Amino acid sequence: MKKLPVNLGAAVCLLTRGVAAAAAGLAAPAVLAVNDLPGGPAVNQLDLHPPVTQIAADIQTLHYGLMVVCVVIFVAVFGVMFYSILKHRKSVGHKAAHFHESVAVEIAWTIVPFIIVVLMGFAATKTVVAQKDTTNADLTIKVTGYQWKWGYDYLKGEGEGIGFLSTLDTQQRLMSDSGRPDPVDNYLLKVDNPLVVPVDKKIRIITTANDVIHAWMVPAFAIKQDAIPGFVRDVWFRPTQTGDFFGQCAELCGKEHAYMPIHVKVLSQVDYTAWVEGKKKEMAAKADDPNKEWKLDELAARGEKVYSANCAACHRADGKGAGPIKALDGSPIVLDADKGKQIAILLNGAANGAMPSWKALSDTEIAAVITYTKNSWSNKTGQIVQPAEVVSARK
Repeated sequence: MKKLPVNLGAAVCLLTRGVAAAAAGLAAPAVLAVNDLPGGPAVNQLDLHPPVTQIAADIQTLHYGLMVVCVVIFVAVFGVMFYSILKHRKSVGHKAAHFHESVAVEIAWTIVPFIIVVLMGFAATKTVVAQKDTTNADLTIKVTGYQWKWGYDYLKGEGEGIGFLSTLDTQQRLMSDSGRPDPVDNYLLKVDNPLVVPVDKKIRIITTANDVIHAWMVPAFAIKQDAIPGFVRDVWFRPTQTGDFFGQCAELCGKEHAYMPIHVKVLSQVDYTAWVEGKKKEMAAKADDPNKEWKLDELAARGEKVYSANCAACHRADGKGAGPIKALDGSPIVLDADKGKQIAILLNGAANGAMPSWKALSDTEIAAVITYTKNSWSNKTGQIVQPAEVVSARK
């Protein structure tokens, strides 16, 4: 037997090693770029989210139970049908029967499904009624949907008076705009200000919207409630464990629909009380006298922070805009000496909602961000907008 040439033998050796390495790679568990997000979606998730409230657990039990009933009915009906087709087919000598209505059969296939539906409805009624019982809540929070962010106002209970906006984290929006986002577990679910609630307390959520229909949904709590302009709807949940839980707007609300995440942080009672105290101190520190006369440099510095948190995602950090988003650098409205035009746009929005209303910002924040845009990039107007001018425009 002739020996293989050295180079051919080496090639065969390398090929053998390559096949072995490939086989080993297939045998080894795959290393995923992202992992399951605790409190959020899992990789290749097919089942319902692990329940974190009793209502969610009850719904999951109902889901499994009714699924079993449906599968049994499916197997029984199609089993009888296929058995009859195969057993009584013409090719084995059976002849078609000729008969008219059977009263017994008509009664049977009316009564049996009716009983099944009644029993299924009876099993679900207790849970459905419990879902609608929003009385005796320990904490009431109003959730307002905006294009495209969430507003949270604590109306009753510990934390009453606290209010803030929750917006997609700026870095995650930039990752999305890049077209090549980093493989992070919480992609498009990270926010700047999560909703914070205490564990083992009944939380009542009142939903409404400022512009179009949104929907506040957190799968771990088994809640989804539409937020409709001009209407208030309510839902409740009682979290049984601490942690971070995620959801998203579940109603198509415009081009930024994918950028309205929900992050609920559930804390122990002690930690929640500490958060409330810290948040109230933070709000008190930010509370500004709308009649205060600001200097241009300090108001522009304040406005830069507001712009980075709320405006840069669409208009870009350099103010150049992108696609249909108009540039602020060199914008005729921004450069216009009539400051009322820009104030009106921030208060009321523009372009049929493409530019959302920012009424939820304070008078000082609106004045600051306008002042910043009027004096940044190539916009060296020297103009300043005072909070009192925004107060006047709101009336």
